[in-house]
Amino acid sequence: MLGTRLFILGALADRGPMHGHKIRGAAQQDRVELWTDIKPGSLYGALRRMADEGLVEVVRTEQEGNLPARTVYGITDEGRAQLVGEIRAVLADTKLRPEPMYLVLQHGNLLDDGEMREAVRSRREAFQSQLDFWRGLYEEAAPWLTGLEPLAFDHTILRLEAEISWHDRLLAALPPTEGGST
Repeated sequence: MLGTRLFILGALADRGPMHGHKIRGAAQQDRVELWTDIKPGSLYGALRRMADEGLVEVVRTEQEGNLPARTVYGITDEGRAQLVGEIRAVLADTKLRPEPMYLVLQHGNLLDDGEMREAVRSRREAFQSQLDFWRGLYEEAAPWLTGLEPLAFDHTILRLEAEISWHDRLLAALPPTEGGST
């Protein structure tokens, strides 16, 4: 939910009043689903809840032709303060998230060596596919990135490279399977 609130408040602060459909379009254009836990369909409910909380307010209702009327929202002073507070909270949060894979390492002996090795190899390949995707996306998006946006790509790419490196180390530490396959 934090990502959704940050996106909505940030979009309204940066771009001015918008209706839900326009905010959803901005989320799709920015491809926020790649960066956060935001689901574009959840934006409408979040807007209503944020209006109830006084973080956004109804500015007007618009209707074009036979389309349904659309409620245009703007950020309130309380919403701007909330946005700044959430930005500060994210910047202060340095907690590493739990990694269930560490529990797998404790109990991986319940799988035979071949199954464990194949599962780790498959995970490594999945991370490699994600890395290839992100590198391609970065190359495609680079001409339109501004400010600090390239660093978001760098961070994602570095995290994926670290995952691949760690999986390579794990594969090297696993016992060889029958026939000596590593």
